[in-house]
Amino acid sequence: MSTLTEHSTQGRTARAGRVVLQEDVVTHAGARYALAVGRVVIGWVFLWAFVDKLFGLGYSTPAERAWLNGGAPAQGYIGAAEGPFAGFFQSVFQNPFGDWLFMIGLLGIGLAMVLGIGLRLAAVTGTLLMVFMWMTQIPWVLGGTNPITTSHWVEAMLLVIAAFTLAGDTFGLGKRWARVVGDSWLR
Repeated sequence: MSTLTEHSTQGRTARAGRVVLQEDVVTHAGARYALAVGRVVIGWVFLWAFVDKLFGLGYSTPAERAWLNGGAPAQGYIGAAEGPFAGFFQSVFQNPFGDWLFMIGLLGIGLAMVLGIGLRLAAVTGTLLMVFMWMTQIPWVLGGTNPITTSHWVEAMLLVIAAFTLAGDTFGLGKRWARVVGDSWLR
């Protein structure tokens, strides 16, 4: 019998005197590896979007529309927004501030997920970004292959799952980061 007592921390079991680790939340090693790979993959999606928009590598952003060449990465998407919220998003985000916010968001969410640190903050901000993007193209108003869900929902859920399962602890810097921030919202 261990001399350390166990207690519940926000619905998770951990040994007294230390932060909650992924092993406390996800007990199967295979599941931890799968969650880590999912975290890195979704992080790469955000990080790649940032890099392509910054340099205009020709995948979704041609070189002449690169942010470094004076392009406006968020304004093209916002300008094409349709549906009941299009006017709101165009009035608030179709400007250089919107571009900066969008690019900082892509970079921050991507780095957090790839490195495995700050997953809770990345999950909240990334989910908010995905909700905003979904609201600019609401499928039940504009049509689509599904009247409610889009890939934005999948991306948001991968962010949330990574944060709740502490997926940054496996193949990431999550354990080291936890020594600095504990079980705070920065975890």
